[in-house]
Amino acid sequence: MTTTPSTALPARQALGDLWTQAGLPAEALAQLTLTGADPVFPSSFAVGAAAQSSIAAGALAACELGHARGTPRQGVAVDMLHAAMETTGWFSLDGRVPDLWDAFSGLYRCADGHVRIHANFRHHRDGALRLLGLDPDTATREQAQAALLGWRAMEFEDAAAQRGLVATALRSFAQWDASPQGRAVAALPLFRIDRIGDAPPRALAQLEPEQRPLSGVRVLDLTRILAGPVAGRALALYGADVLLVNSPHLPNIEAIADTSRGKRSTHIDLKTAEGAQALWGLVDEAHLFVQGYRPGGLAALGFSPEALARRRPGIVCVSLSAYGTDGPWAQRRGFDSLVQTAMGFNAAEGEAAGPVDGAVSPRALPMQILDQATGHLMAFGAAAALWRQRREGGSWHVQLSLAQTGQWLRGLGRVPGGLAQPRPEGHAFVELSHSGFGELRAVRPSAQLARTPAGTDRPSMPPGSHPPAWS
Repeated sequence: MTTTPSTALPARQALGDLWTQAGLPAEALAQLTLTGADPVFPSSFAVGAAAQSSIAAGALAACELGHARGTPRQGVAVDMLHAAMETTGWFSLDGRVPDLWDAFSGLYRCADGHVRIHANFRHHRDGALRLLGLDPDTATREQAQAALLGWRAMEFEDAAAQRGLVATALRSFAQWDASPQGRAVAALPLFRIDRIGDAPPRALAQLEPEQRPLSGVRVLDLTRILAGPVAGRALALYGADVLLVNSPHLPNIEAIADTSRGKRSTHIDLKTAEGAQALWGLVDEAHLFVQGYRPGGLAALGFSPEALARRRPGIVCVSLSAYGTDGPWAQRRGFDSLVQTAMGFNAAEGEAAGPVDGAVSPRALPMQILDQATGHLMAFGAAAALWRQRREGGSWHVQLSLAQTGQWLRGLGRVPGGLAQPRPEGHAFVELSHSGFGELRAVRPSAQLARTPAGTDRPSMPPGSHPPAWS
C-alpha cells in the first residue's frame, strides 16, 4: 500500500471549522477525543474524516446543549473506523441483509457518456422506462441499456427532470464547477442557521447528570430517504423524543427498519383537514421540526418554516434538500447516488482507480456518505440552533443539502492510495435488537458519551405503529 502522505484535512480540524461556523463555545472542544485516520475504507476521498467529524459534531453539540441545561460537560469520543462503519448503514432483518437497490438502479452508458438512474421507487422506475419507450412490466436492464445508447447523457437528464424523475448525467469536477448549479452550490456555506422570528428563550427543563443531553426535546421527524431519517435517529440516540410522521400513501425503503431505532412512528395524511389539524396539534408542543421533502412541498400544505414559527414561536426548523436553496436545480429531486454522479465524485474515484483493461470506469464512493454525513450534520445544526434559542430566543431555520455536503467533502481533500485500502469487516460494531420489523442487527452508535451513553429506549417499529400524540 502506498505511503504517500494524505492531503486530507484532519477530522479534528474539520470539526473545529463546523463548531466555529455554528457559533458554539470553543472550550467545549476540549471534551473531544478522535482516534484513527484515513484511509479506513477504499476511497480516494476522506470519507472516514467526513463520517467521524459529522458524527462527533452532532454528539458534542447535543452535550453542549445538555451543559446549558445544567449538567457538567462530558467527554465525547469517536473512532474513525467505527464512524465510517456506522455510515455504511449496514443492517439485517432476521438474518437477511436487504438488497437496497432496485435492479434498474445504477449507471448506464449513453451515446456520449453515462447517466445514473435511481429506480428504488416504483413510480420513478416506471417513469424512466416509459421515457425510454419500454414497457415497465416486461423491460429488462439490457433493454434499458440498449435504449440509452440512443440518448445523449445531458438530454436524458433534462428529459427525466421535466417529468419529475430522478436521473443525472455523469460529470467531472470541472464540468460540475462550470455548471450553473455547481457555481450556485459553491457559493453556499455548508449549512445555514437563520433566525426567522422573534420569541423568548424556550424553557427546556433542567437536567439531572444521569439524563441524556436531549432528554425532553420533542422532535417531529417528517423525513423519508435517507439523510433525514439518520438525523432523527441521531437525535433519539442522544435522548430526544422523536416522532416519525409518515404519509399512509407513500412508499418507504427497507432502511426504515434501521433508521427508526429509538423513534415512535405514526401516520398522518396532510392532504386531509383532519391530518393537518393533527400535525398542528403536535407542532404546538414540539421543539424541533425536521423535514426532508422536496423544497416547497410541505410549504404548499401550509407547513412552511415561517408558518411554523408563527404558530409555535421559538421552534427550530431543519430543512433538507438535494441541491441547495439556490440555482436552477434548487427544486430538483435527488438522492445521494445521483448527487455523487452529477457533482463529479464517481468520475474522480474512477480516475483515481486507474484504467482497467485500458479503460477508466466511473466508481461510486464506498458508502452513501453524502446522505449519512448530512444526516449527522442536520442533528448538529438542530442542537446548535436549540443552544442559540436558549441563549438568544427567536425561532430558527437550519438548512442543509446533499450537494453542500458534497462540496464540503471535496474540501476535506484527497487520500492518495486510499483505494488500495481493503474494505473492513464490521462484525465487531454490530448490535442485536428486537424490532417490529423482526430481529434487527445494525451498527451501534460510534459516538461514545462518557457519562450518558448514546442509545435507544424504543425499538424500531413500522410506520403507523403509534398514535399521533406525544408520549
